[in-house]
Amino acid sequence: MGSRLVGDWIRVSWDEGPSGRPLRFDLVLYALCSGYALALALTDKHYGFRVWAGFAVAAYGMALAHTLWLRLSPRAVGRRASRWTGVGIIGAVGMLAPLGTLLAQRLTGGDWNPDPNRWSAQPEVWVIERSADLLTTTGTPYVDVTALGRAPVVDDYTPYGPVMPLFGLPRAWFGGSPAGDLLTDARLLFAATAVVCAWGAWRLLGRPRIPVRAAQLAAVFPLTALTWATAGPDLAIAGMLILGTTLAAVDRPLWAALVLALVTSAKLIVLPAAVVVAALVCARLGAGALARFCGVFAGTCAAVHLPALLVDPHAMAEHVLRFPAGLGAVSSPAASPLPGHLIAATGAAGKVIAFVLLGLAAVAITCWLLVRPPTDGADAMLRIAVGLGAFTLLTPATRFGYLVYPAVLLGAMLCLRVHDDTRRYPADTSAQDHDRGEGDEARRSAAPTSS
Repeated sequence: MGSRLVGDWIRVSWDEGPSGRPLRFDLVLYALCSGYALALALTDKHYGFRVWAGFAVAAYGMALAHTLWLRLSPRAVGRRASRWTGVGIIGAVGMLAPLGTLLAQRLTGGDWNPDPNRWSAQPEVWVIERSADLLTTTGTPYVDVTALGRAPVVDDYTPYGPVMPLFGLPRAWFGGSPAGDLLTDARLLFAATAVVCAWGAWRLLGRPRIPVRAAQLAAVFPLTALTWATAGPDLAIAGMLILGTTLAAVDRPLWAALVLALVTSAKLIVLPAAVVVAALVCARLGAGALARFCGVFAGTCAAVHLPALLVDPHAMAEHVLRFPAGLGAVSSPAASPLPGHLIAATGAAGKVIAFVLLGLAAVAITCWLLVRPPTDGADAMLRIAVGLGAFTLLTPATRFGYLVYPAVLLGAMLCLRVHDDTRRYPADTSAQDHDRGEGDEARRSAAPTSS
């Protein structure tokens, strides 16, 4: 009986419903987010994280208060009674405000300082901006760490593909003055890329209704909001993954291959997403379309990597392959309280176990693709989210922040599911309406008798 009540509570709270107010889950979500932000504000060593957390405590607290007001005011109507109000509050107070504050604070210095209490931007921001400057002056974003005249350090490395430095080009070209540095901070281009890609995917899908739950997962979840304000490259990567998958879902495989080749050439760890999308293309359009997809993907990757390979192939291999794998002249500092790192930290046997678990996860997901290939965008997005989530959890050298990928992609999956259901059930009485009706019935049974 107890497990049934828990299941009903989760199902009713998750359901969007025509009233748009499944508030119990929202209360729990915003309360947990407020607690996370408060703990970060009080304990984290990174200056930028604490600044974001201070704004986030207020943002999630106001969203929580608004949700509580909705819960206690069942007859409230109008825009104030929308659950989107809480999402908007978090977007303004918990994302835009801390980003603006940190952009301005960065002008006072702190880049390349060993003390994280001085960082108004995370190191990946400076590294990508520096790689763009190197690209414009040397023809490659990768410095030869053996020719520095000193022992290399972590900050000498650019562990990204040759597309990622393009985000730093505005600063390389127009930076140098306070106004120029403020307006060309790479975080602005990361954020713009994520927003434009999400908007483009939404337009490709025919501008479907966006569930509030999708926005909560993809946009205002703490991992997303924190990354938005302090770093940003992972959001740009996630946005491009969403756009590439959506292009394949609406049967534009060559454009999908182009976008996925670019995103893979920015960050190699998202290569499994291209495999999932290839399976989607094959399931929808057949082997011929798959061959054309693979041709465009491989050709674009080769064209993008060729300039850096011609200038200094050894430097590129050191930065992009050896360093992330822990085989470079300097070990990657990537660490997290996640299972893969914790298991590997127990010793040599633990590292072997972690890699075995990672391999088993890869085999399981591959079998999932082969036995039940994805046939729509939502299914493909779920496979990508699971794959990147498993990689983040089980890789020995990874970061907690990489969990932003499954969160954002699961939010996008909800939007794709609305599109897929609309195409599958175009009549007025759709499966989606049926689900809403069940949610209404469960909501009435679970709602308090007094108002």
